[in-house]
Amino acid sequence: MTMPPQENIFTASTPEALNHHQTNSPWRFCLAPMMEWSDKHCRYFWRLLSKEARLYTEMVTTPALIHGDRARFLAFNLEEHPIALQLGGSNAAELAECAYMAEAEGFNEVNLNCGCPSDRVQNNKIGACLMAEPALVAECFEAMQSRVSIPITVKHRIGIDDQDSESDLHTFVDTLYQAGCRIFIVHARKAWLQGLSPKENREVPPLDYDRVYRLKKAFPDATIVINGGLTEIAHCTEPLQHLDGVMVGRAAYHNPFLLAKVDNVLFSTPKEAKHIERNEILKDFIEYAWHQHSQGVRLHHMSRHILGLYAGQHGGKHFRRFLSENACKSDATPTVLEEALEGMIVHQQRALERASSQTPS
Repeated sequence: MTMPPQENIFTASTPEALNHHQTNSPWRFCLAPMMEWSDKHCRYFWRLLSKEARLYTEMVTTPALIHGDRARFLAFNLEEHPIALQLGGSNAAELAECAYMAEAEGFNEVNLNCGCPSDRVQNNKIGACLMAEPALVAECFEAMQSRVSIPITVKHRIGIDDQDSESDLHTFVDTLYQAGCRIFIVHARKAWLQGLSPKENREVPPLDYDRVYRLKKAFPDATIVINGGLTEIAHCTEPLQHLDGVMVGRAAYHNPFLLAKVDNVLFSTPKEAKHIERNEILKDFIEYAWHQHSQGVRLHHMSRHILGLYAGQHGGKHFRRFLSENACKSDATPTVLEEALEGMIVHQQRALERASSQTPS
């Protein structure tokens, strides 16, 4: 069957042409830790779209890891490397123990969450509220790094509440830098710990990329990765002229096929560029889903992450609706995904036929 052409995912903008700050940084392109979203099934799906992206788990709190289902929290597919575990906590000994567990399980990095503004984590002294206590964060960093050989990194905001001056940010980073931390992932918005919801804290406080650029100038030996407001791969090229990496979050979840551009645009030369098609990605994910299903994983736990695969395409709404209505059934198998793929091929063929009929002879 003749397939319609896919949209072009190539670009003339190569790492050489863009004069990026550091083309070999392991943190050049990262996919953000997102609660209830970036689980191992989601990350496997993302890895199908990009071989180069650095992946992050959902935040796991230290009590959950120490006293809970450790195997579940530390589970990942080998294909996910490089993979980082994000921890939430403020007890240095507990964080060190969890970092040790992560390294033993094969994680490539442990990231400390100092950016989440939700009330729930604040009550447990987790997340953005830790920016008010840089000495405590430094103590936690030192405890973790002393137990492992993999990098310990910190994800944080540019400020919190009224403690949001540039000097406050530099004091926080410098305190950690003096403790030995060299990798900082900076969400380029401040956080209001009271008065704004976590969603509002991702949207209402204005972005300030320039402040992050100046942070890099102040700490040139540190690896600085920027997060916030990056909704297209094309948006990443400007920050990469100033910084060591970028981190993309919800945009990649809602429209995952944008990740098909990552390896070509940010890592490859034109000769190395590869063409990626949605249908082939779905076929690969179906194979994964059958394997996971045989291990007792419900289809919905996997299929919910791929609803946006055909976003903006002919039949994309049908694909999303079909999965939403059928994959959640208790007896659903990956056959549902196979049927969804067949439906998309029909939609694509019809679109091709309509386009051909409208072409002047």
